[in-house]
Amino acid sequence: MKILIATPEAIPFAKTGGLADVTGALLKEFNGLKEKACLILPLYKAVKEKFKLKDTGLTIKAPVGYRDFTGRIFSYSLSQADNPSAYFIECDDFFDREDLYGTPEGDYNDNAARFIFFSRGVLEACKALKFKPDVIHCNDWQTGLVPLYLKTIYKPDKFFGNTASVITVHNLGYQGLFPAPAMLLTGLDLKLFNPEGIEFYGKVNFLKAGLIAADSITTVSNNYAKEILSKEYGFGLDGVLRKRAPALTGIINGIDYNEWNPAADSFIPQKYSVRDMEGKRKCKLRLLKDCNMKPDIEAPVIGMVGRLSGQKGLDLVLESLGEILSAGASLIILGKGDELFHARLSEAAKKYKGRMYLKIGFEDKLAHRIYAGSDIFLMPSRYEPCGLGQIIAMRYGTIPAARKTGGLADTILDYEPLTFKGTGFLFSDYTPSALQDCLKRALCVYVDKPRWQRLVLNTMKADFSWIRSAKKYIELYNRLVTAKG
Repeated sequence: MKILIATPEAIPFAKTGGLADVTGALLKEFNGLKEKACLILPLYKAVKEKFKLKDTGLTIKAPVGYRDFTGRIFSYSLSQADNPSAYFIECDDFFDREDLYGTPEGDYNDNAARFIFFSRGVLEACKALKFKPDVIHCNDWQTGLVPLYLKTIYKPDKFFGNTASVITVHNLGYQGLFPAPAMLLTGLDLKLFNPEGIEFYGKVNFLKAGLIAADSITTVSNNYAKEILSKEYGFGLDGVLRKRAPALTGIINGIDYNEWNPAADSFIPQKYSVRDMEGKRKCKLRLLKDCNMKPDIEAPVIGMVGRLSGQKGLDLVLESLGEILSAGASLIILGKGDELFHARLSEAAKKYKGRMYLKIGFEDKLAHRIYAGSDIFLMPSRYEPCGLGQIIAMRYGTIPAARKTGGLADTILDYEPLTFKGTGFLFSDYTPSALQDCLKRALCVYVDKPRWQRLVLNTMKADFSWIRSAKKYIELYNRLVTAKG
C-alpha cells in the first residue's frame, strides 16, 4: 500500500509538539510493516541547515489567490534504502524562516497563504513524483484543505481517482482560523463559504475543511473521540463531528520504546529495568542535585514536562502549591508556553526555592531525567487528546497523577487499593481540591513502600508501543481502499 503522510512537522526533521512524534513514529512503523510510506513536509529553514537533502530536480506550481508560487521538491532517506522516507516542498517566500508557525510575538500573518500553498503543493508533488498514493493521511489544520481539494478542484483528475483521504485531529483546540478574505486565496468555490462548508462564525476554518471532506477522521484516543462530540470539548465543531460520527475513529498514540527505555537511555545517569530498579534511586538523587534540591531519597518528587498553558491545568497547580509542598513533596517543572504562566511559575519557584524548580524552555536531556528521577508525574489537564507524558512516565516507573479526560482516561488505570490493580491516580472534577485529593491518595500509597513498588512494576509492564496503533491505521486504510476500489 502506498501511504503519504502529509504533516507540518515530524521527527527528526521539525518539531514543536507531540504531532511530530506521532507522524515520525508512524512512518517508522509503517515501513517496519513493509508498507510503502513516506512523509511530505514544508522545507523549513532549520531542515535545510540540519539535513543533507537530495534535489529531485522537480518543481511544482501552486496558486495562492491570483498568484502562482513555485516549489522545488527535495527528498531524504532515513535508511540506506533507495526509496525516500520524506519529501519536502521548498518555497522560500513561505518557509525560509526561523520558526515553523510564528514568533513569540504571535503567528505569522500569512499562515493562511503558507498552508494553502503547502496543501496544493502536496497534491501537485504527488503528480510530479508520479507517486499515486492509496491514502493521503493528513494531520491537523495545516493540511486540512487537502481532503477538500481532492473532493473539489482535483475531483476530475484521474490520477487521484482511487486515493482515499484521512485527517487526524491531534488537538481540536487548534483549527486554523483566518479572516474571510482568506477564502479568495484558497481557489475554492466561494459557495463553500457557508456554515455547511468551511465558514466558521465569519472566518475560514482550515480544520473544518478536512472534517467535512475526508473519507475518514481519526483522533488520538478513544475517549477523546467521544468527548469532541460534546459542546464542552467540541470547540464549536461538535455539530460537524456529530454529523460525521460514523467516519470518526479513536486510535491511541504510542511511544517509541527504543527512544524511551530506561534500560538503554543515554541521557539518564544510571540505567535500570523491571528486574533491577536500583538505578531509579540514583536517577532521583542526580535529578535533585541538578535542580539544587536537598538529596532526600525518601521525600516524593513530582515532575511535569510539557507546554505551559491553561490547557495543561497549571492554574490548578498554582492554586495547590502550598498543599503539595506542605505534604513534603518537591515539584520540578520543564516546559515553555504562555508568558502568563512563565511569570506566575517563576514567581512561585523563587518563593519556594529548594522545594520547587522551574526550567522554561525544553531540554531533551532534562526531560529524560525528570521522567526517570521523579516518583509521580503530574498531568492535571483541562483536556488532553492523548498525552504522551503519562505513557513515557509509566515506561520509567514514574506514577502518573492525572485528570480523567481524553487519552489520560484511556491509558491510566486508576489505582484500586483493595485489589492492588492500577497504573496511576485519576481525578475527575477540574478543581484544586480534586487535584489535591488525588495527590493525597498517591502519597498515601507512596509511604507504603511494598505497595508502591508493586504499582511501579505494574506501570513499567504496560505496553503502549506504536506497533499496535500502526496496525489499526493499516486496517483503517485497507477498509478505505476497498471502499474506493
